[in-house]
Amino acid sequence: MTDTKRRPIRWAMVGGGRGSQIGSIHRSAALRDSMFELVAGAFDIDAERGRAFGVDLGLDAARSYADYAAMFAAEAARPDGIEAVSIATPNNTHFAICKAALEHDLHVVCEKPLCFTVAEAEELKSLSAARGRIVGVTYGYAGHQMIEQARAMVRHGDLGEIRIVNLQFAHGFHSAAVEEQNPSTRWRVDPKFAGPSYVLGDVGTHPLYLSEVILPHLKIKRLMCARQSFVKSRAPLEDNAVTLMEYDNGAIANIWSSAVNAGSMHGQKLRIVGSKASIEWWDERPNQLSYEVQGEPVRILERGMDYLYPEARIDDRIGGGHPEGLFEAWANLYRRFGLAISGTHALAPEGLENLVFPGIDAGLEGVRWVENCVRSADAGGIWVDYR
Repeated sequence: MTDTKRRPIRWAMVGGGRGSQIGSIHRSAALRDSMFELVAGAFDIDAERGRAFGVDLGLDAARSYADYAAMFAAEAARPDGIEAVSIATPNNTHFAICKAALEHDLHVVCEKPLCFTVAEAEELKSLSAARGRIVGVTYGYAGHQMIEQARAMVRHGDLGEIRIVNLQFAHGFHSAAVEEQNPSTRWRVDPKFAGPSYVLGDVGTHPLYLSEVILPHLKIKRLMCARQSFVKSRAPLEDNAVTLMEYDNGAIANIWSSAVNAGSMHGQKLRIVGSKASIEWWDERPNQLSYEVQGEPVRILERGMDYLYPEARIDDRIGGGHPEGLFEAWANLYRRFGLAISGTHALAPEGLENLVFPGIDAGLEGVRWVENCVRSADAGGIWVDYR
């Protein structure tokens, strides 16, 4: 990667306080390439606890705020106020915080789901366009280099005509009612906080977005979804779901979304089947991509190697042979967010001037997909038109 000189973006966080795993990932990723500088935050629903955490991070106590509204108002009055904010709070708060941030002319990086309804997502899209501000959504797995390799292989025709897309994100860590003892999990299965779904929105939208990155030319025509609550106390929210989809070119897809796949560590996999060859990627082994040409031995493509397409090597950090993981993937994503926010595409390393990152449209499509899945499942698992 080529370093470029620019002033860091003055950045804040809402949520992601002490003990938050996702907050730590955000900060590590955003600060990795000096694209962002953390200068303020409203880290916790408990004002004093949040202020103390901000001070521990090295912030001025006066810029460790009690809540996001106070932060946005105070920072707007400062000549050195924040320019961007990341939202790492429970799902039911995302729309209000994102809307308020855009109304204060801030760029936004938001945890998914962006909001609960397509109408809300359309409102945020219109607001971001009117204000000229970037909205990024943290589909962090898209920062893995082999996803770009898969995208390039499809674009160059290595797979032939795409026929079948097989996706899953099916872990086993919630195969029992762990939320009874774990408050950080409890809100995820409460409709008041989680919204209309659990695993469809929490894990299913991740491989959905990866498929959109790799196969941008395919558009969903209709889908059919069945969802279950195997841990009965989670009803009406599902902890398992299967979704079948048809694309506008006749290709088909399925997504298995689950938190009850007992024994599975993570279980996010994708397989794309073409008329000439197939590719397969597993996020527990993210540095490899399986390339399977009909009638030939299976080839395992490795991250960082010269035989990959140039697009897949843009975000190389340490060269081939060294494994990279989730923190590097998120850093790649935040680097792209930063380039888009700063509007310095021309200064970007070669290839990054045409940025691919999960923006407002990705957030909108994730909400649309969940909304349609719930509509189908709750009507008895019927086929529904996607738009």
